[in-house]
Order: sequence, then structure tokens, then C-alpha cells
Amino acid sequence: MLYHSTRSKSYTADSAQAVLNGLAPDGGLYVPASLPTLDVAACLKGSTMDMATDIIGAFLPDIPEMDTLVKKAYTGKFETEELTPTVDTGKFTVLELFRGPTSAFKDVALCMLPQLLTKAKTVKGQKEDILILTATSGDTGKAALAGFCNVDGVRICVFYPDGGVSKVQRAQMVTQEGNNVYVCAVEGNFDDAQTGVKNIFAAAENGVLPGGKGHRLSTANSINIGRLAPQVTYYFKAYADLLHRGVIKMGEQVNFSVPTGNFGDILAGYLAKKLGLPVGKLICASNANNVLTDFIQTGTYDRRRPLLKTISPSMDILVSSNLERLLYLLSGDTELVASLMGQLNKDGFYTVPEDLKAAIDAEFWAGCCDDAQARKTIAKVFREQNYLCDTHTAAGWAVAEEYTEKTGDTRPMVVLSTASPYKFPAAVLSALENADGMDEWAQMERLEALTGVPVPKNLQGLQTKKELHTTVIPKEEMLPFVTAL
Repeated sequence: MLYHSTRSKSYTADSAQAVLNGLAPDGGLYVPASLPTLDVAACLKGSTMDMATDIIGAFLPDIPEMDTLVKKAYTGKFETEELTPTVDTGKFTVLELFRGPTSAFKDVALCMLPQLLTKAKTVKGQKEDILILTATSGDTGKAALAGFCNVDGVRICVFYPDGGVSKVQRAQMVTQEGNNVYVCAVEGNFDDAQTGVKNIFAAAENGVLPGGKGHRLSTANSINIGRLAPQVTYYFKAYADLLHRGVIKMGEQVNFSVPTGNFGDILAGYLAKKLGLPVGKLICASNANNVLTDFIQTGTYDRRRPLLKTISPSMDILVSSNLERLLYLLSGDTELVASLMGQLNKDGFYTVPEDLKAAIDAEFWAGCCDDAQARKTIAKVFREQNYLCDTHTAAGWAVAEEYTEKTGDTRPMVVLSTASPYKFPAAVLSALENADGMDEWAQMERLEALTGVPVPKNLQGLQTKKELHTTVIPKEEMLPFVTAL
């Protein structure tokens, strides 16, 4: 299956090579030359593992033995064989994406990506070791570290913004064991770390850094199509659950509200729709860093604003990389995408043509939720639905409510829950009661006692684990840091 860059159809690769490369040579993102076909009705009748095999295999047909890879990726790693269970709260359906080994939605993709990369490496006859470079706003880092820990022929380096993740998220990363893992804090915000990673790729020659140790670069961020394709599965899983419960009949549309900063999670929903899943409106939920909300509402993407630190740090992003894929998928115009990305890099903003704006409006709706509203939503959902959600899920819920109130749309609503509330105990507990004077570990214990919701096993005892990765560097030193690995 042929893939090409979002910025030029001259840069092509089959699906296995696209996974290995991560990023196209011109800095664009790989997109399929034509979208795959799928028997949706048959897919929905299978188990979650079967769905994953069908869907990932459709996007990445040049990687063989997909059924075996899926079983290796997921078996025994999640709390349930469903992987991503849904919960009927009485108002919205919550799609729980945090039942994996690191309690975040990234597990669905980052348990799978190591299998895809190592098999693609074999298929393409690549002998060199792979160096995975990843910037994280909190959840990708730990999920990627856990996924690639001690994988033969692969090293992984994760950069995170110093002071820009929760204490629990930081503890998960800096205590990560493994002989092939590296973690480094960057002085700056997530956009600084993400830009730094992209600059390192730009400095590479044929995927190898000059002056480095000969490793082939790749990425575990959702700019890698091998990260994005597995995420499509849980939209199918949610739809199948609603079918089985009799909430919908086959063919009836379902809306999805998605808290997102880098636009990958919601783009997976759009890809599910393009495969034929009856998806209604895709609702983009932002926090106070509402650059995506403004873009979808106005057609102008403008990152010329301060990046705010919020209680939903995984969405503290102003440069949403995966939006580039949507611009291409809706326009089919690589020259336009290249021009818009060039303008964003040079001027800090761009405005899409009217026909592209109309295409976006047909598929997406957007709203934002600040910290105060997120806290109110956490308290309200726990009080009225007896459901405990994290700060990002609260944004998805609040914007879903806003959408239904403003539009009157009565189609079933699924809210994607992207992380365990225990990854952000300070913010979640403070929404329910006064949490002053307690550290995050004490807050976790209090939250469990107050709500009866157990702390996930993987988050228990983090405070007593030894910190193994404590390096902090200026953003300008990211390239030398990686070259020395």
C-alpha cells in the first residue's frame, strides 16, 4: 500500500517503510494514497482483537502476520480482554481508554507500535538499530517507554517539558527501568520539545544523524502512522458496544466527543468514519489552550498566544501536528498543505480556503473547557452519574453537553476518557473537596477513600521507586543529547 507525504506526493513509501520512517523526508506526515476498504459489518461482529487485526491490517498491509502481532501486543496487558470498555452513565457513554499498563489512552497504540516496528524492520531488511524519539505532554512518554522497554534492536528517548506534566506522570517516566530507555526534561513547554524532535529529524541524512552512532530515527508520536492506525479500533469497539446493548441499530450514527491537543485521537475517529463506520459529528474538546477550537470555529489557525499551564496538561499544546493530515485528507492538495505549514512556521498562523473550511464544518464541531469548568464537571458527573473522571475527560464531557444544548442533536454521544483520574489526583480531588496541604500521593489515597474507585495497580507505590532519569537540558541541547546516545 502506497503512502506519501502530506506536503508532496514525490515522497512515497509502502506502509512498512512509513512506519519505520515515522516522518516523511520533507517534514510532512505520511498519508495513504487511497484509503483502504473494510467490511464494516463483519468487523463489528468480531472481538476487540479481531477488530484490531482487521483495521490495522487494512492500513498497514505490508506488515504481515497482523493477527499474531495484535495478540503479542495486547494479551495480558489490559485489565479486560475488551481493552477499551464502555460505561453507560445514564447520560453519555464513556469509552474508557485507560485500562492498559500505564493508565492512559496511548497504551492502545503504544503496545502495538513496537510489534509493528520490529516486524517492519524485518520486512524491509533493515539491519541498523532504531532510535525512537518522542516528545510528550505527559501520557505518550510513559506508554512509549513501557512499550519499547528492552525491545531488541530499538532504543527510545523521551523528552518532556520540565514542570509541564503532573507529578504522577513525571514519576512514571523518571522511574522507568530498562537498558534501552532514556528520559530527559526540556526547559520549555511541549511545543518546544515537539519542535526540537522535528528539528532532529530534519538534521538527519536518510534517517541517520551525522555524528551519531548509526541508529535509524523513528518516532512513537501520533505523527507515525503506526501509532495512529491502532487508535481507529476503539471507535469501532464503542460502536459495537452500542449495537450489542440495543442503543442503536446498524447504520445509525453516533457522535464522539474527544479531548485532544495534538489532534491524533480525534483524527482516528475521522479515519474510522472514512472506513465506513457510521460516525456522526466529531466534537473537538480543548482546554484553555483553545487553538483547535478557534481553528474549527473560524478557519484560522493561530499559535501566536501564550501556552497556558492547565490541570489537563496532556492538552497543553499550541502546534497540533496531526491537523496537517486532516488538511490533506479533506483537500487532497499537497501544495496547499505545504504552503499552510510553511506559513505557520514563518508567521505563526494560517487561514484555510472557504471550501476547506466548509468541509471541516461538515465533520467537526469544537468547544473548550477551562480549569474552573473542568472541576465543576468532575464534581457534577460524580454527583449525578456516580462516575469519576479525570480532567481531560471532564473537558470532553463539558463540551459534549455544550454541543447537545446548542444544536439539539439527539444522536447517542460517546465521550472518550483518555486517562485515569489517578494520573491527576490533585486536580480531581480538589474538584470534590479541599485538598490543600496534601502531596499527590496522599491525595491519591484520599481520592480512593472518598470515591471507592481503586488506584490502578501500575500507579501504586510510584513515590517509593528510585528516580533513574533526572537530566534537564535547554531546548537548544536536544540534538547534542540525542547524538551522544
